[in-house]
Amino acid sequence: DIVHTMQHWHVYRKWNERLFEEMFKAFEMGRAAKDPTEFWYQGEIAFFDGHVIPLAKKLKQCGVFGVSSDEFLNYALENRHEWELKGK
Repeated sequence: DIVHTMQHWHVYRKWNERLFEEMFKAFEMGRAAKDPTEFWYQGEIAFFDGHVIPLAKKLKQCGVFGVSSDEFLNYALENRHEWELKGK
């Protein structure tokens, strides 16, 4: 799921935390090989840079969602910045 990354910061944090908790629980129970605490912060930055922001730019470029396309890109950029400051 990628949509939460292009919404308000509190929406992004809510779903990001839930995904982290799910992955951490899976690690603790032996169902995941990697501990997400070791890669989560940097992984989110890479996800924004490699997937979220390029997608938001393409959505804006094609204008498929009208003015919402601008909002998607702005939220993606703002959330990436907030994550860089507060994500650790």
